[in-house]
Amino acid sequence: MVIQLFWLVPAASVLALLFAWHFYRSMKRQSEGTERMQHIAAAVRKGAMSYLKQQYKVVSLVFMALAVIFGIMAYGFHVQNAWVPVAFLTGGFFSGLAGFLGMKTATAASARTAQAARTSLNGGLRIAFRSGAVMGLVVVGLGLLDISFWYLLLHAVTPEGSLPGAKLCVITTTMLTFGMGASTQALFARVGGGIYTKAADVGADLVGKVEADIPEDDPRNPATIADNVGDNVGDVAGMGADLYESYCGSILATASLGAAAYMLAGDVHMQLRAVMAPMLVAAVGIVLSLVGIFAVRTDERADMRRLLRALSSGTMLSSLLIVAGAFGVLWLLGLDKWWQMGLTVVVGLAVGTIIGQATEYYTSQSYAPTRRVSESGQTGAATVIISGLGLGMLSTAVPVVAVVGGIIASYLIATGGELANVSMGLYGIGMAAVGMLSTLGITLATDAYGPIADNAGGNAEMSGLGEEVRHRTDALDSLGNTTAATGKGFAIGSAALTGLALLASYVEEVRIGLERIGQHTLDVGGRSVAVSQATMQDFMAYYDVTLINPKVLSGMFLGAMMAFLFCGLTMNAVGRAAGKMVDEVRRQFREIKGILSGTAEPDYGRCVMISTRAAQHEMVWPSLLAIIVPIGVGLVFGVSGVLGLLIGGLSAGFVLAVFMANAGGAWDNAKKYVEEGHFGGKGSDVHKATVVGDTVGDPFKDTSGPSLNILIKLMSMVSIVMAGLTVTWSLV
Repeated sequence: MVIQLFWLVPAASVLALLFAWHFYRSMKRQSEGTERMQHIAAAVRKGAMSYLKQQYKVVSLVFMALAVIFGIMAYGFHVQNAWVPVAFLTGGFFSGLAGFLGMKTATAASARTAQAARTSLNGGLRIAFRSGAVMGLVVVGLGLLDISFWYLLLHAVTPEGSLPGAKLCVITTTMLTFGMGASTQALFARVGGGIYTKAADVGADLVGKVEADIPEDDPRNPATIADNVGDNVGDVAGMGADLYESYCGSILATASLGAAAYMLAGDVHMQLRAVMAPMLVAAVGIVLSLVGIFAVRTDERADMRRLLRALSSGTMLSSLLIVAGAFGVLWLLGLDKWWQMGLTVVVGLAVGTIIGQATEYYTSQSYAPTRRVSESGQTGAATVIISGLGLGMLSTAVPVVAVVGGIIASYLIATGGELANVSMGLYGIGMAAVGMLSTLGITLATDAYGPIADNAGGNAEMSGLGEEVRHRTDALDSLGNTTAATGKGFAIGSAALTGLALLASYVEEVRIGLERIGQHTLDVGGRSVAVSQATMQDFMAYYDVTLINPKVLSGMFLGAMMAFLFCGLTMNAVGRAAGKMVDEVRRQFREIKGILSGTAEPDYGRCVMISTRAAQHEMVWPSLLAIIVPIGVGLVFGVSGVLGLLIGGLSAGFVLAVFMANAGGAWDNAKKYVEEGHFGGKGSDVHKATVVGDTVGDPFKDTSGPSLNILIKLMSMVSIVMAGLTVTWSLV
């Protein structure tokens, strides 16, 4: 039965990819509008693909260098599994492919969404949402396909271990390596795309809206094409790569924890079921996400709340169905404590829902917090910024409490209240993370929908489609701002649970590293413990992982510092790139006569080039830092220092990411609320003040904030891959 059920995993992945192809072909059959609309869409598409091509060249060099290093470690020093270099490369390839396919779809869908909005609001929503669904389905489809492939391959080539259950532990920890490849690619995509899009956005807003007093996406603005390109490379390609690695990381970490927990319990038959469980829950999630996607629709009279309800109805329907599906598949699998593990999936879904609803409350202009930020614009830009910062700080409470509650609840449910059963408790937390991400097919669809709607609005404005069409695209765009903020909160929340599961997987990789170099016993409190049978507590005691160990404390401080150092580097990168963009837009307004009167066309290509070069140059150092620091801490402070680093980075990075994403989302929608006609509307002093607030929030919500969740997981993945080196070096 277990083997037969496994084939649901590749079958579900193929089903997701087939529906993604169906939605893509359906979108392509729709009209792209007038010749002017097609011309603008082609310019955005060309700029996006050009940027992605340059980014992949840079990232390929980094990947090849790292693959060579892993090869030396595996074949030269034998401190790593021989499959690691290849698994690392495939993880990066599929992560990049998911982002590429999503962006290819988004750039083709924007003009078609604008064209559909000429007829009805529901038509525009349908095209934009189902085009976003291509991204969601491609991510989950490629993710499960990659996992299925590697499981079958490694199961065929990995020899049986000296102890029962050792083979599955080796397989699952080796599979985590392609998670590092996905995380590395995702960080480059997020950071590079975030720098690109915010440089263009800030330049377009500060000079166009504030100084020249022209509308958003006005064709007279030289940075407007670059701004539209940036929406795709940052919020589509970047988000796709980001959630691909979150999705794979949660499944792989949970499978690794299940293998370790049941090996220690001596139950080899149940061990296989525990490894299969997260994959099968994810497979069921794909099928039921499709049901939710088909349920999304609205009508012409819909306001913001009704539009939000239209998208929420699809997500909630999928979540409710997945609860039943998870219990069913775990029962069929015959997993020990199947109903408890089903409850942990429910806990994960509940935590994800709470975080999504809290993010919506704090960032949507339909609710009081964001409206208060708009109102603060009556006294100037400074009070807008102060109000947004305060809102962002307050907004961290609900997600943090939700995650803490989810951790405790899933741990106690999985262990039956036995606090000492750490391995089983951590497996329960991992299943909660899988549960949270089980709806990713539709959740990512609502997120990728945002930049498609934004680009549709830009196309409508630049093509002069009229006030009624622009009103519809503005409604879709405002909805997209909220869904994007919700998606970021969801991604950050999943990173917290996945990061905790990866931290436990690091200890399991340390076990394998010790056995690989020939150490088979641990001296724990004067007693000899076999490495193969050592519990989590035994490893903690052996490496003195306590709060009074200066190595652990040092690692925790370094981990917390990494969150702020990373944000500082990326924020400054956006500032430098935006400064160049502002100078260029001002130069064109000054030197190209007739731009503002509409008799001359701006040099859009120059602005696209500035954003591209800035992103390529600025993204390398912050991304490499996430790889270098865990290795350095491991060599200097050993295993205990690395655990401290991961704990510090996880706790500080999670809270900081929620703060930045929600503050940025609130500033953005506070501006939208004013543009709807409140507090003086477009062109008023309040509007200009909220534009400044939105400009500050741009790198918060689209560069630094969402990149932090990748930083958390990438540091964990690097630590896992380098565990063999850390263990070996500490014995020298």
